[in-house]
Amino acid sequence: MTGFYHEGSRRLQDTFDTRRLADRLESVTLHDAIDDDDRAFIESMDMFFIATADEHGRPECSYKGGEPGFVRVLDAHTIAFPGYDGNGMFRSFGNVLVNPEVGLLFISFERRRRLRLNGTASVDPGDPLLGSWPGATLVVRVRAREVFPNCPRYIHRMELVERSPYVPEAGTEPPVPEWKTREWARDVLPASDQASRASVSAPSISPKSRSATSP
Repeated sequence: MTGFYHEGSRRLQDTFDTRRLADRLESVTLHDAIDDDDRAFIESMDMFFIATADEHGRPECSYKGGEPGFVRVLDAHTIAFPGYDGNGMFRSFGNVLVNPEVGLLFISFERRRRLRLNGTASVDPGDPLLGSWPGATLVVRVRAREVFPNCPRYIHRMELVERSPYVPEAGTEPPVPEWKTREWARDVLPASDQASRASVSAPSISPKSRSATSP
């Protein structure tokens, strides 16, 4: 075995008599490379969750969304995805700078399938891939250490109604988020922020809806 489980995992496995099952699952599902099936699934996704932790091990979990294919598989061990304009707190990506170990969960509610990818991440505002994602402010690369599926039986079946109109598209500028027009935010926005450049006087924005089809 590879050290996939630690003492805490083993303690609970022994309590519930699942050590043999856990070892078997490790042997048949765990891999350190992204295969063709994994790649097709990852690159079809329009969202995922990322878990990070700071230098003290305090966790953070964040949702990341985009158009299908916004996460790219660069090779059998590396994925990359863009960081878009957010709230400026940089909780997750800031964590990566002080603790690069991350866990990603890709989940399809339509297909009731999920895939986990754990690895080591880097954040680079000057990554050569930056310009290939419209609206990206930085690029995150993750070097995969563990790739494995999870049992799908507790995934709720849900349908995508609409993708966010705020996801950047080539040749267009997304609408200004309503919260950036509020008085408490306007005077502290970066000079380069879209809302600082836009002549927005009221928080009544009706962004166009974006049609959605199941990825």
